[in-house]
Amino acid sequence: MDTGIFPIQTWENFEQQFWLHFFPINVEVDVINALEGTSYHQGNRMVDDYLNSFQALVSDASYTDPQTLVVKFQRDLRLGIQNQIATMPYEQSANTNPDAWYRAAWRIDQACFANKAF
Repeated sequence: MDTGIFPIQTWENFEQQFWLHFFPINVEVDVINALEGTSYHQGNRMVDDYLNSFQALVSDASYTDPQTLVVKFQRDLRLGIQNQIATMPYEQSANTNPDAWYRAAWRIDQACFANKAF
């Protein structure tokens, strides 16, 4: 029922309502749940878009271990890109080098995009 009276009378009340409705209580827990769940995958997104989102999530989750970053990034990539990177000749240190995985995924994605254009 609309009484015609604005329900928020003060700035403080507005801030409380804003935080209640738009910010999770525990951002880190929500982010970790997103990263640990199965719904966060590259899907049809370009690697650039997926990588930007992934890096923001791992930053918010305070994940810093390089091997964990590689495993989580690899797990959520499209299977074709995962397989191409996994079969590339590389040094063992690549399993603990997220930047190497990010670059490889980006290069493969760009090559696939260019091939579709032709």
